Amino acid sequence: MKLSEEQPFEDDSESRCHDNPWNQVLKAACNKLPTQISLAELRQISPTALAYLGDAVYELYFRMYYLLPPQRIDSYHRSVVAQVRAEMQARHLQALAPELTDNELEIVRRGRNATTGRPKRVSAETYQQATSLETLVGYLYLTDEARLVELLHKIPTESIESHI
Repeated sequence: MKLSEEQPFEDDSESRCHDNPWNQVLKAACNKLPTQISLAELRQISPTALAYLGDAVYELYFRMYYLLPPQRIDSYHRSVVAQVRAEMQARHLQALAPELTDNELEIVRRGRNATTGRPKRVSAETYQQATSLETLVGYLYLTDEARLVELLHKIPTESIESHI
């Protein structure tokens, strides 16, 4: 079949999505996710747990960033891994630091102080900075997505482009 004959995104695909059992499971799971988190609930979340969430959000951001133009999967992977490595996260935090509010700097400090252990391949300082950034990303994801997006867009593009 020729590529031009393939139309995987035809208009009738929307009606098929609604009937798809996996789509129904996904919708049910998403309905269980909290849409808002209270300050009391947020205080119960450790900096380590915020970093855990932030790590996933940060990686998803870079996966989406590199999605276009289309590439081979191994190229996507290499590009994303180059950005989510501790060394690059530490650089990103340093670049963003002048843009951070006092409250955001406090979250970064809490993330740095909560760091336990470290991979053998990076210094303790680098690992602390990377974890601090992940903590901030997790915190902003839960409290202020608009601010999170604003900061992610301020990550120096030259550091991103040099790793493609």
